[in-house]
Amino acid sequence: MTTGLTSAEAAARLAADGPNDLPRPGTRGLPRIIIDVLKEPMLALLLGGGFVYLLLGERTDALVLVGFAGLSILITVVQEQRTERALAALRDLASPRALVIRDGQRQRIAGRDVVVGDVLVLGEGDRVPADGWLLQGDGLLVDESLLTGESLPVGKQAADSAPPAGPPGGDGLPQLYAGTLVVRGAGLAQISATGATTHMGQIGLMLATVDTEVPRLTLQTRRLVLWFAGFGLAASLAAVLLYGLLRGGWLQAVLAGIALGMAMLPEEFPVVLTVFMAMGAMRLSRQRVLVRRATAIESLGAATVLCADKTGTLTQNRMAVQSLWLPDAGLVEPMAHTDLAALGRLASPPHATDPMDIAFHTLTADLGAPPVAGDVLHLYPLAPGHPVMAQVWSSAQVAAKGAPEAIARLCRLDAAALARLEAAAEAMAAQGLRVLALAECASPDGPLPDALADLPLQFRALVGIADPLRADVPAAVRACQAAGVRVVMITGDYPETARAIAAQAGIAPLETLTGAELDTLDDAALSRRLAGVGVCARIQPRQKLRIVEALKAGGAVVTMTGDGVNDAPALKAAHIGIAMGGRGTDVAREASAIVLLNDDFGAIVTAMRLGRRIHDNLQKAMGFIMAVHIPIAGLALLPLLFGLPLLLGPVHIALLEMIIDPVSALAFEAEDAEADAMTRPPRAPDAPLFAPAQLAAALLEGAVILALVASFALMLWQAGVPEAAVRSAAFSALVAGLLVLMLVNRRLGSGMATLVGGAGRVLALVLAAVLGLLAATQFVPPLTTLLRFTPVSPALALAIVGGAVLAVLLLQILKRVMAAR
Repeated sequence: MTTGLTSAEAAARLAADGPNDLPRPGTRGLPRIIIDVLKEPMLALLLGGGFVYLLLGERTDALVLVGFAGLSILITVVQEQRTERALAALRDLASPRALVIRDGQRQRIAGRDVVVGDVLVLGEGDRVPADGWLLQGDGLLVDESLLTGESLPVGKQAADSAPPAGPPGGDGLPQLYAGTLVVRGAGLAQISATGATTHMGQIGLMLATVDTEVPRLTLQTRRLVLWFAGFGLAASLAAVLLYGLLRGGWLQAVLAGIALGMAMLPEEFPVVLTVFMAMGAMRLSRQRVLVRRATAIESLGAATVLCADKTGTLTQNRMAVQSLWLPDAGLVEPMAHTDLAALGRLASPPHATDPMDIAFHTLTADLGAPPVAGDVLHLYPLAPGHPVMAQVWSSAQVAAKGAPEAIARLCRLDAAALARLEAAAEAMAAQGLRVLALAECASPDGPLPDALADLPLQFRALVGIADPLRADVPAAVRACQAAGVRVVMITGDYPETARAIAAQAGIAPLETLTGAELDTLDDAALSRRLAGVGVCARIQPRQKLRIVEALKAGGAVVTMTGDGVNDAPALKAAHIGIAMGGRGTDVAREASAIVLLNDDFGAIVTAMRLGRRIHDNLQKAMGFIMAVHIPIAGLALLPLLFGLPLLLGPVHIALLEMIIDPVSALAFEAEDAEADAMTRPPRAPDAPLFAPAQLAAALLEGAVILALVASFALMLWQAGVPEAAVRSAAFSALVAGLLVLMLVNRRLGSGMATLVGGAGRVLALVLAAVLGLLAATQFVPPLTTLLRFTPVSPALALAIVGGAVLAVLLLQILKRVMAAR
């Protein structure tokens, strides 16, 4: 009898090797995180803008910008903890309670106290706490899908000595792995590896070394802000020098420089980015999609390759009876044969834990079959070399199921019947089905024979069982392909099963890369090979990570979906990681950027459409921001050039910024997706956020508004209109130009219908708010005094409206010309 380790030996090994837990890597402290975040130019710009507002006495604006800076720090701190939470989830999964033999006695201990050399007692429903090998076993079946992606549990065969190390997966092997689940049978196992040296521990270490991909949008916005801030600083210094040298008033020169700098300061960029991502996350939450890293939504819209795990992602991660084959009728619908479904249930344990057995119980429940009458009197179990089990019931019936060739021998089929059975079984297996055979007979009146072969079993049917495809997958794959996104299946399952599921899903091409072939390719060759591959089969976790890295190296924007522990490193390394929230593991969820709470694969298409909508609207908002700063900066600079009194001071520009922020953040965010959002190919991965043509269009639009407003103001000066009235009229004309730019840029197309067509409640509210604020600046005495305005006369108001109409016509012509070019 096995006595196991002594308590002293176990304590010594625990002290030497450490607990059966994953090591906790060092993490950055809060001060280090804050210092690193402060190096970001976008955040520095926010704090710089807040400091400028504080110097000007604008405390509200200063607090708003500092608040956004604090939000950025908070988001980064949360992001820093994601890896730690993923590793914590992995530790919890790998360290369940364990029943071991020590000092000759069975003891229940914490999984983290298991040591190398422990003898482990395993039973149905136990989670294996560490890697080891089977010493003794009775029909032990283990679910290794968390590590392999294979739907079916695998049988374990006892060994006399420690076997060589190898990957999980495959029937008849003695190796056991941490985190896997015993679904049937019992046994004794000896522990050979704990903690970080286990197979799951290696995945945890791999996950700790994988860096989360920095979203391209963040990098692009960072470059844009740096360029804009540098240009604004240069213009501000030039304004100070110009004013000081020409007029001699250096204090006024500094104020003029601050005004121009504020006019050029693009603090709307981070505001717009934050609002767009937050609103996008809120919209997806209504679709039961949890966004854990907001910028991933926009990145998803740029995805060029969608790597999908098979088990639990494309499929339902449950076995179901898909087809029946009868000797006299061929293939038939399972739902039309309640008697055969009931026979399959009689051949399965009454309290099923094996997925194959559960499939028969589920089918009979779906058919409304009555409960099983009677009890099991005798069990003929599965045995090495005898892949058949049978149960003798008190109702005098014997029900058997097992491998087709084994059932055929027991039923003593003649050569012709055997040939038909083998051909049918091969055809069903080629479709990715797991094939079992059913047989039955009446139990004998006397004692039961010791061997099942001594019973007169009669062959009844072949049963095709598979992990069924999710109903929404084919439509989602077609939508991805229409949008120019290539779908690649990555699975640990066998190539035949993988290709069958891929064909059902509509994945093309069906060219298959196996894990064995992958190991023979270097990185460059792998990248080339993947260009023509639609299915990757028999893939290990480290290979999934390598596939993602190879696709990224080839210039693809990679989305990875998965639900198992084995998917976590690839989920984290991909540009966008998407985990299944219902059936998925904590480790997969923590390593991902997006979680599908309903396990709805079709929600990926919804998120992809939203990502493209966000990118389009973000470009519109950025174009609007660039365009609107041209007339603001121009009106701050032109008086310096022409020797006129300043039209816009810091307070006027601050007020304009209060208008620009909601317009750019709210009005553009609420715009619907363009009609071709999911029928055009993804944008190029290296495409800038703002292309030169789009930049030129924005600058020209801003120049048109500047020309109209500046001409209007100069005409008023030449006509002898008082300074306060000129300032008031120019400000009103500038706000009108701002609204014109908003309407012209809200849709990508040209034409008058795009100005207000499809306008929603948000746009109406923004228009009403801006016009209300403009009216307040004209008719509320404290505001008119602060801004040094006098109310605009009806004649000037009419001229402003006419100028706005002219601006619309000119900008529509400009859009048509730019589109044609």
